[in-house]
Amino acid sequence: MAEVLVYVDHVDGAVRKPTLELLTLARRIGEPVAVALGPGAGNTAAALAEHGAVKVLTHDAAEYADYLVVPKVDALQAAYEAVSPAAVLVPSSAEGKEIAARLAVRIGSGIITDAVDLEAGDEGPVATQSAFAASFTTKSRVSKGTPVITVKPNSAAVEAAPAAGAVEALTVSFSEKATGTKVTARTPREATGRPELTEAAIVVSGGRGVNGAENFSVIENLADSLGAAVGASRAAVDAGWYPHSNQVGQTGKSVSPQLYIASGISGAIQHRAGMQTSKTIVAINKDAEAPIFDLVDYGVIGDLLEVVPQLTDEIKTRQG
Repeated sequence: MAEVLVYVDHVDGAVRKPTLELLTLARRIGEPVAVALGPGAGNTAAALAEHGAVKVLTHDAAEYADYLVVPKVDALQAAYEAVSPAAVLVPSSAEGKEIAARLAVRIGSGIITDAVDLEAGDEGPVATQSAFAASFTTKSRVSKGTPVITVKPNSAAVEAAPAAGAVEALTVSFSEKATGTKVTARTPREATGRPELTEAAIVVSGGRGVNGAENFSVIENLADSLGAAVGASRAAVDAGWYPHSNQVGQTGKSVSPQLYIASGISGAIQHRAGMQTSKTIVAINKDAEAPIFDLVDYGVIGDLLEVVPQLTDEIKTRQG
């Protein structure tokens, strides 16, 4: 069976959930070979093997921390040349898509971004994507070269499938461009105790109907009762009620959780573009004519400041 390269997104050896999802998808089209780079790369092997990686290629160098993107592209290209894979899968983050695009240019291959599903085809992997703000679903494949595909988080359930996970050192020669853009400073993201917005299985978002920054605690309390991430519409962010880093939509972040709860959000197309691929959508809005109700699986017509606290209390009661 052909091998499939999977780029590993990890933090000091702790493998992030989107990579484990990629391993599940990779097993549909071949044997996953993981590529782990940077500090702690060698510590990823156990988790990667547990989820199907037959081989783990590792490499650590100061360049991965000191410079942007290009050193990782150099390493992934080296892995590509060593393995000759049937496809290359990369998590669909901002950095992941840049790495994938640069790699595709280097190896002369086509690229598919933001796939939400992947299956084997007679002429290569077939990727499913959502188009035009998720109004349409498309299936496509790369017609030239080795497919380079980025996959959105929460596109597949993580499945354990123990494999050998043999660790091999990857030989990498950095290009002259690898040191072209240097990282001068880093600021750790403030810890909230909540999951990362783009990776969360449940997202609770608030919009204009929250009616003030002081009322976002209602949204946060519901999110915390569900172990969810907190999102916000552009209207709420522009009003200064919540940080831009939590904005969901065309000019914010795209999410695709198992459950999305939209509270006080009318459902403008810009917001829908960032959450319409969610598996189950619930809306709470006092305007019965709000466009969001055309999209949802379940809708509640009512004042979110009354409905959401009741929902939070009921969840806590059921949790004991």
